[in-house]
Amino acid sequence: MVVFRPAELTDRDAVLSLAVAFAASFSVEASAFDASFATLLQSPDAFVGVAAEADRIVGYLLGFDHYTFYANGRVAWVEEIMVAPDVRLHGVGRLLMENFEQWARSRCGKLIALATRRAEPFYRRLGYDASATYLRKLL
Repeated sequence: MVVFRPAELTDRDAVLSLAVAFAASFSVEASAFDASFATLLQSPDAFVGVAAEADRIVGYLLGFDHYTFYANGRVAWVEEIMVAPDVRLHGVGRLLMENFEQWARSRCGKLIALATRRAEPFYRRLGYDASATYLRKLL
């Protein structure tokens, strides 16, 4: 049975492994990951959750929220979500998203946004609609 829980420092290796598989445009560096992971676990505006099956981490979600003018309050953003390939289509992604949505609601969030390249059908099944074009500039 897969359960959700907040990430802990002891999840470092498992989350790093999933993050490496997630990163399509970048190469995840362990030292940068370590600094980010420890900082994010302590940040009040960051959500780092994992899906665990027995003693194995099978997915994670990294998200944030922040105040905005346009939405009259807080907006939450899914930055990364990754599920191990061998457990996809078993509700792990849904579990992670549901817990992120609960977190955003508990913080009086007005909306959740995200960017996706390959998972639009998944998000549409969860009730998400296309809203904007995602652009980026590498620094």
